[in-house]
Amino acid sequence: MKPMKCISNAIAAAAACLSFHAAAASPIKIVAAENFYGDVARQIGGSHVEVVSILSNPDQDPHLFEASPSVGRSLANAKIVVYNGADYDPWMDKLLSASKAANRQTLVVGQLLQKRSGDNPHLWYDPSAIPTYAKQLASSLKRRDPSHAADYTKNLDTFLAALAPVNQRIQSIKARYAGTPVTATEPVFGYMAQALGLVMRNDRFQLAVMNDTEPTASDTAAFEDDLKNHRVKLLIYNSQASGGAAKRMRDLAIEAGVPVVGVTETAPAGKTYQAWMLDELDAVEKALDKQ
Repeated sequence: MKPMKCISNAIAAAAACLSFHAAAASPIKIVAAENFYGDVARQIGGSHVEVVSILSNPDQDPHLFEASPSVGRSLANAKIVVYNGADYDPWMDKLLSASKAANRQTLVVGQLLQKRSGDNPHLWYDPSAIPTYAKQLASSLKRRDPSHAADYTKNLDTFLAALAPVNQRIQSIKARYAGTPVTATEPVFGYMAQALGLVMRNDRFQLAVMNDTEPTASDTAAFEDDLKNHRVKLLIYNSQASGGAAKRMRDLAIEAGVPVVGVTETAPAGKTYQAWMLDELDAVEKALDKQ
């Protein structure tokens, strides 16, 4: 019986070895709360990752999102979870608390940028945010999968280089239009407007709309006055999630001949983060050119 026992042990060892290599070769599962963070994860991880993005519909209001059971299952199997934080997606904290998993890492972009509660949560429009997140993700992947560290380094370098046209466009617009007064229905584009050197007006109105409260009569009147008397050269409108007060300002801007540029809180389907930002910067530049 000894020869049979040896054969049995050899088979078991071989099976265990094959199982180990299969597990090592399987892609790292990443769940991103927002699809632009998921897109960056795909660009950094390449074929070594499998990415699921929870918010991925540009026609969906992110503030009305309700998690489905499939989201919980995805989180339970994820090795890396990425979300915005800064009070933007508080449902992620609840889901993660309800779905404990060993050896799962979370990357919260708000924490990486040292943002606090009350700060503008639309961090992806801050030109410094995505590179910071990408570098941290690459480091996390290298630690988890050191055998492919060179690939992650290469992909990160490629990704950062692909952001160069975005940064160049920002500087080009800033050189021409810094100091230009603009306004917005919500502070979605706020960080990017600041990077462009634009002077943002009607902040209190924007915060009220973002927090789903009614703007005061005085803030509404000031906004209307800016549009009717062309004190602003551009209205930035959240085309993905806007209530009645914001829509009234959009309609008034159109009536007054103030250019309106729509921005979104999730990336359009099939577009990389870089392409999405370039499209929106292009729309802003064209609108400012008309003034």
